[in-house]
Amino acid sequence: MLNTSWIELDQTALNKNIRYLKKRIGDATFLSVIKGNAYGHGIEQYIPLAEKAGLHNFAVYDAFEASRVLQVKAADTQLVIMGMLDDDQMDWAVENDVAFFVFTPHRLEAAISSARKLKKKAQIHLELETGMHRTGLEENELPDVIANIKKNSRYISVNGVCTHLAGAESISNYVRVKTQSQVFEKLKKLLKSKGIVPAHYHSACSAAALIYPDTIMNMVRFGIAQYGFWPSMETKMHNLLSEESKFTRDPLKTVLSWKTRIMSIKSVEKGNFINYGVSYLCVKPMRLATIPVGYHHGYSKSLGSSGHVLIHGKRAEVVGSINMNMFLVDISHIPSAQCGDEVVLIGKQGELSITVASFAELTKVINYELLSRLPQQIPRIVI
Repeated sequence: MLNTSWIELDQTALNKNIRYLKKRIGDATFLSVIKGNAYGHGIEQYIPLAEKAGLHNFAVYDAFEASRVLQVKAADTQLVIMGMLDDDQMDWAVENDVAFFVFTPHRLEAAISSARKLKKKAQIHLELETGMHRTGLEENELPDVIANIKKNSRYISVNGVCTHLAGAESISNYVRVKTQSQVFEKLKKLLKSKGIVPAHYHSACSAAALIYPDTIMNMVRFGIAQYGFWPSMETKMHNLLSEESKFTRDPLKTVLSWKTRIMSIKSVEKGNFINYGVSYLCVKPMRLATIPVGYHHGYSKSLGSSGHVLIHGKRAEVVGSINMNMFLVDISHIPSAQCGDEVVLIGKQGELSITVASFAELTKVINYELLSRLPQQIPRIVI
């Protein structure tokens, strides 16, 4: 292996997560959200794992991610773009049966134009504005949108009607989420009265599906939860501590682990500064291991002198700053450690584990950000 670290993806953990989440949503279609390089898990590696776990519907953010999915997906797997799709990419999407969200009248016009030119229906999901005020068709835009769809019905297939709920992972957004749901129901009825009845309605993300079951409808967009992470601590506590909970332990299993190996070992005498500057002074003789991973690889600089790794089933503290391509850890208490030994950055070793959540607490970023920042060049290996 040419790379200095690698990421392992656990098929068994993913299978368990998918089974649990499918039980939570019953007969609703599971739409697997794989934007952000499958939340750092790697689109090319994750698609076959997810298909093996029984998933056949995926959502990406843009045309680039969609093109990567098309290279590895099974023939019967369906794909939808939720975000960016330029007008000059529209022909490509229609030609390849890639569905996409329509959240402006202009995008609908572009879809109709491409479909007419290619003599092939564009597959769309109408995204409605219900109160997040990010993307979505406004209520006053719907009459013209409906008329345009009906006029060009041979060029447009409305596969879904959807919205996005603003902050379902926090109880502070309870009123806002409930209000959005009410607006969505009103707009659904309006569309239905005009003959727009899609195969799927979807508003629930991971947090909404796990806290507000009435938002599940017949399709759910599961992102972070499928990878084994709760959208927030509130979501986790709601599900594990509520009276109706049947779980004594967390039913979600982390799919991703991140590992490397010790590059070199050095002994340093008391009174010497370690690494750049004077931020860390040896107050005792120390044995240090060099880890060939740095902020270039997604290991945050803020973990300097505060993070830790696992070596021989023991915690080894980061000492000094995180450099671009390496950092140092104290292995004075692990005399058996040698060059080439496995180092766990995220994951389990022996009885101990380092979670993404622990990274988040130290680096002041959320799980989503830390995962999606893991560089694509780190190899993803299925175990």
